[in-house]
Amino acid sequence: MVAWLEKHQIWMYLFALAIGGVLGLSAPGVGAPLETAINPVLGLLLYATFLMVPLVRLGQGFKDFRFLGALMVVNFVLVPVVVFLLTRFIAGDQVLLVGVLFVLLAPCIDYVIVFTHFAGGASERLLSATPLLMIGQMFLLPVYLWLFVGTEFVRSVDFAPFLEAFGLLILAPLCAAGLTQFAAARTSWGKKLADGVSAAMVPLMMATLAIIVASQIFKVTHQLGKLVVVVPLYVAFAMIMIAAGAVVSRAAGLGIASQRAVVFSAVTRNSLVVLPLVLALPAQFELAPLVVVTQTLVELCIMLVMIWALPRILKPQVALGARSQDSLRLLND
Repeated sequence: MVAWLEKHQIWMYLFALAIGGVLGLSAPGVGAPLETAINPVLGLLLYATFLMVPLVRLGQGFKDFRFLGALMVVNFVLVPVVVFLLTRFIAGDQVLLVGVLFVLLAPCIDYVIVFTHFAGGASERLLSATPLLMIGQMFLLPVYLWLFVGTEFVRSVDFAPFLEAFGLLILAPLCAAGLTQFAAARTSWGKKLADGVSAAMVPLMMATLAIIVASQIFKVTHQLGKLVVVVPLYVAFAMIMIAAGAVVSRAAGLGIASQRAVVFSAVTRNSLVVLPLVLALPAQFELAPLVVVTQTLVELCIMLVMIWALPRILKPQVALGARSQDSLRLLND
């Protein structure tokens, strides 16, 4: 069953999105309780993901200056430029502008690791970089908001949820995974636990997708007339950043797995973390949280396409070289 799920995982994720959409639209009352379940199920998903990573090697990630440099350039240099240019046509609507800026200027630190893993990317390197990505956006997001919106608005924002999210969604699952790996190396029950949790990766991903969609889709569809304008903006952002991530990572001389990780980081945004920040804004920004949620729904669909497409676009050249060498040997023979 595990092998079958992994082989057909894209279809399983699409099925989960559909189930979440049907549930959220047919029973809107489930939205509020399911919204409270997002962080717990996401934490379990990340715990399972971290179990797949040899945590004893995480410290080596801080020595990978080319990879970290590519991440920083893409997320904190190129992304703000792209976002500024893309948001010029909604600059007259401050509510839409604020929602888009919050979600697009903050690189993802949680489920991007899961998506990267499923696409054969360097998820362990991305995990090592999460503290830097978190610190970078905490310091730079206020600066970008000040530049794009103004000083008065920045003063109204409480950035404490960033720290809460980092503790609940990164540190807690990471520590639990470390303890599980320690037990798995020494006890039979620890090994069974690690194997069982790792085998649940695809079902956990399905549950996460279904819960996110079911909890948010009803609110989005009831404001669709106002929100539809940002959908092409989100799609354009993803397309541009896929290309930008590929170019920067190749220029940095990174391997294929690391290139995929940089591309996923460039595209995936921190919507689940910035949502509490946007919910805490003054009353006149009541539509801004739905602008963030809309990005989440669009991004989930794009991520599923990327899981399938990116390994076919960014693929090792070694296999091609090996085939060429075999052909030459046959010709020589």
